[in-house]
Amino acid sequence: MRENLSGRGWLLTANLAIAGLACAFTPALAQDYPTRPVKLVVPFAPGGSADVFGRFIAQRLGEAMGQSFIVENKPGGGSVIGTDGVAKAPADGYTLLVMSNTHTVNESLIPNKPFVLMRDFVPVAPINYSDLVLVGKAGLPASNVKELIAAAKAKPGGMSYASSGPGTPYHMAGELFKAMAGVSIVHIPYRGSAGARTDVLGGQLEMMFDAIPTMAEQIKAGKVKAIATTGKQRSPVLPNVPTVHESGVPGYEATIWLGVMAPKGTPKPIVDKLNAEIAKITGNAEVRKAWTAQGTTAMTMGVDEFTRYMAEDITKWERIVKISGAKVD
Repeated sequence: MRENLSGRGWLLTANLAIAGLACAFTPALAQDYPTRPVKLVVPFAPGGSADVFGRFIAQRLGEAMGQSFIVENKPGGGSVIGTDGVAKAPADGYTLLVMSNTHTVNESLIPNKPFVLMRDFVPVAPINYSDLVLVGKAGLPASNVKELIAAAKAKPGGMSYASSGPGTPYHMAGELFKAMAGVSIVHIPYRGSAGARTDVLGGQLEMMFDAIPTMAEQIKAGKVKAIATTGKQRSPVLPNVPTVHESGVPGYEATIWLGVMAPKGTPKPIVDKLNAEIAKITGNAEVRKAWTAQGTTAMTMGVDEFTRYMAEDITKWERIVKISGAKVD
């Protein structure tokens, strides 16, 4: 009996010692991280905001942390395909997700996904946000929101708008506009914003909501009509373009924001280290100035604050999806 108790005591002591070593090892692991290249998965096609700013963050992280941060585009399924791949990746900090509010929208828009965002991922850090701009093809018979609403009401379902895919900010900006303006406009989803943009510029489709930094030069070149922007105030990049809110749809607001997440279970010291490094990038005065000039606002939050922000955004979009009646075909 005494021998058996002694054996159990030895086993307990050994387990405690192993646990202690593991606790001591985790901060050391984070201190050395990364020791090999890190992959940033962008679950959208090349050319959009997530791709552009994801590559910017990857380059700056690589310079700061002494390892390559490699962007890999995995579009499809309204971001679901690439995101699911990250959810199933090892939780070691070497596979990260560049996400947008597409992901918070999809929690209610696509409930039967193979993952649940706040269950299967840990928020790392936000990147930035920007207002959108509603643009029409050069020959669109409307130059402002009131004329657009009148044209849409005169021919219900006779106009269409392009988006970068179901659940994306471009899609939801359109659905919110339809619901608040009381119009019927057909949604044409693409596999990425580049294809949608190309067809609006080419006149194949009437309009789309797009990120201001991406579309501003096309507007200034006269290739598309700027109908309205989607923020609370006018964009400093397009100061002569009114907001949807001031143009006859009071209370309308839509933005696109970006962030980084990691698979659930990623060691907290690694998450904290990534958060700190990304905050240095988004908090840099020169970066903020350059992004502001493009119509983009840098975001800097700690892990806990970003977690709360994401949870609130999921709740917000759940209400909007319900109000708008948006669905994925």
